[in-house]
Amino acid sequence: MPPNLVRYHHRGDFHFITFSCYHRLPYLATLRARDLFEHSLESMRLRYDFVVAAYVVMPEHVHLLVSEPRVSDLATALQALKLSVSVQSTQRPFWQKRYYDFNVFTPDKTSEKIHYMDENPVRRGLVTQPQDWPWSSCQHYATNHRGTVEIESEFTAAQRTRRPTQ
Repeated sequence: MPPNLVRYHHRGDFHFITFSCYHRLPYLATLRARDLFEHSLESMRLRYDFVVAAYVVMPEHVHLLVSEPRVSDLATALQALKLSVSVQSTQRPFWQKRYYDFNVFTPDKTSEKIHYMDENPVRRGLVTQPQDWPWSSCQHYATNHRGTVEIESEFTAAQRTRRPTQ
């Protein structure tokens, strides 16, 4: 681990996570690979009981804004996520070792990180509008779209507390 990378856990913060494909190769450039990642993320979200506030899958890296899992610790959940994707893929090795973790503990910083992820595909020239990139949480925030990965937002919280009408 780099000497200046400090990880703070068990504080109730969100974590802005970044990890890359091996040698930053575009292993996530195909529809199949990005869909595989989303399905694995949702599966691990359920298994380890953590919140996904935002994410984006780029051709050679991933950004996540997640809570700490209620089951196990963040490192274990991320290891399981990366393993889930790599065993279902043909590329070996699939991921770079380790990940970057930045604690997000203010609403302003949360908004900043979500905006950064939303704009990532636009900055790379993959789409012209953030909501046009299907492999991110942007569509959820723009339209309340329920995709493969459940995004924790005011909309999903309201949906959970909504009572059926009689």
